Amino acid sequence: MKKIVVLLLVSLGFVAPVSSHVYREKDYQNQWCSANNGKTEVRFSDRTRVDCLTDEYAIEFDFAYKWAEAIGQSLYYASCTGKQAGVVLIMENGQKDVKYLIRLKNVAEKYKIKVWTITPQDVTTVRNCGNS
Repeated sequence: MKKIVVLLLVSLGFVAPVSSHVYREKDYQNQWCSANNGKTEVRFSDRTRVDCLTDEYAIEFDFAYKWAEAIGQSLYYASCTGKQAGVVLIMENGQKDVKYLIRLKNVAEKYKIKVWTITPQDVTTVRNCGNS
């Protein structure tokens, strides 16, 4: 019976599809922030956390389809820190993600938000399992 209910909910669109990404947001964040002399996951007194804080920017990372959320968060973190707002847009779907980048850049220009992009090819992972 439970299987029937789950199948019905999925077929009617009541259950969000499981999203699969090449890397986790945190992997992109760690890679970029480290390469740009930033500090990751800086916590504020209200328990929110900026993804990456550099000398100049308070930066939010998000997957391309979440471009609008990234704008609000970056502006909030900038207001908390006195730094400039920044967004690193994670571009995993090539040309399909360009429409989100264009939307982000249109708003970013108006509100002085610095925009960068990162792709899976930009992430280097080191997996040492005891092998030399």
